[in-house]
Amino acid sequence: MKTNCCLILHDGTAFAGTGFGAPAPWATDLRPGQADRKAAGEVVFNTAMVGYHEALTDPSYTAQVIVMTYPHVGNYGCDDEWSEIGPEEGVSRMKVKCAGMVARAYYEGPVPAGRVTLDAFLEKHDTPLLTGIDTRRLTLRLREKGAQAGVLVQIQGREPSAQDLALARAYLDAFPPMEGCNLADEVGTRAPAVFNPAGSPHLVLVDSGIKMNIVREIAGRGAKVTVVSDSVTRDELLAHKPDAVLYSSGPGDPAVLDDQIALIKSLLGTLPVFGICLGHQLISLALGAKTYKMKFGHHGVNHPVRDELTGKVFVTTQNHGFAVDEASLPSDLGVWFRNANDGTIEGVYHKTINTKCAQFHPEAAPGPHDSTWIFQSFLDAIPARTS
Repeated sequence: MKTNCCLILHDGTAFAGTGFGAPAPWATDLRPGQADRKAAGEVVFNTAMVGYHEALTDPSYTAQVIVMTYPHVGNYGCDDEWSEIGPEEGVSRMKVKCAGMVARAYYEGPVPAGRVTLDAFLEKHDTPLLTGIDTRRLTLRLREKGAQAGVLVQIQGREPSAQDLALARAYLDAFPPMEGCNLADEVGTRAPAVFNPAGSPHLVLVDSGIKMNIVREIAGRGAKVTVVSDSVTRDELLAHKPDAVLYSSGPGDPAVLDDQIALIKSLLGTLPVFGICLGHQLISLALGAKTYKMKFGHHGVNHPVRDELTGKVFVTTQNHGFAVDEASLPSDLGVWFRNANDGTIEGVYHKTINTKCAQFHPEAAPGPHDSTWIFQSFLDAIPARTS
């Protein structure tokens, strides 16, 4: 549905254009203290040229507004088969987790047979899309000032009124910051789901907001995968008799997930424990490191990472706003991967305990596929069963 729409940032900057997908709320309908995840969130920029559908259905974008730096979206439509939402999410919960999307230009169609337009997909999933704005100017502001809260609103004309701006600012003043935000309850499966049941070894994948390609990559290598809720207890997890545990990606501040961190602590040294993205941060916290909020994070499919053990550099998909503080690493943790752009930690390994993890997304869909080998490295690190 086409509307007049505007993104208003917490600092008062406004970007007015055309809205598609689900209509954004009117500013007069905003209620400070009542966060609407389908209109407002932390505004971040994504540097990918493709993969808008996968980004929209990535649970790690919960409570965020995605700004695409590539100028076009909608070119090839949408197909549910590309969705990255985890088990059960597609049936019982919303497929689109982000608060909204922003792009320079929207292609209205036609799209290939069997697909739906991005406009129809977003309208179905109650998510607004803002187009026709200067995304370069917006990206530069986020890069210089840092990610900040923003809200998408409908406007009467081509520019927001003074009342629109004032109401949006009041709403954003009360909007919860990402630091200290526990979003685990808004994502993830609620009941165990098994993939490739005859496979081996057996990984229990703790779902804090997984991308389904993680499951596909592991099961495709012959392993059995049991996906469980991140509210799982130690006894419940061990009842599945895993050969190893993998903690998934997910949204929010890792430092507030005390139960998950405590469970990892209890597992370390008894089973191989691996992690991806949020899972990497949780494992690092469990081992005594600290995390911090990045200025604008890493979001896109073109981030170079260096393997500190081999010196090789490869291109990765990334989506995170928190990082592990290298100064806080205990002496028994080594840096496995490092971001080749800013030097931040992209993976760690323990020098004596069987645990290692990656900050980026080796399951990258639609790509690049440079780092899919990491899944095999996880499997190779699992000792063979003796009985």
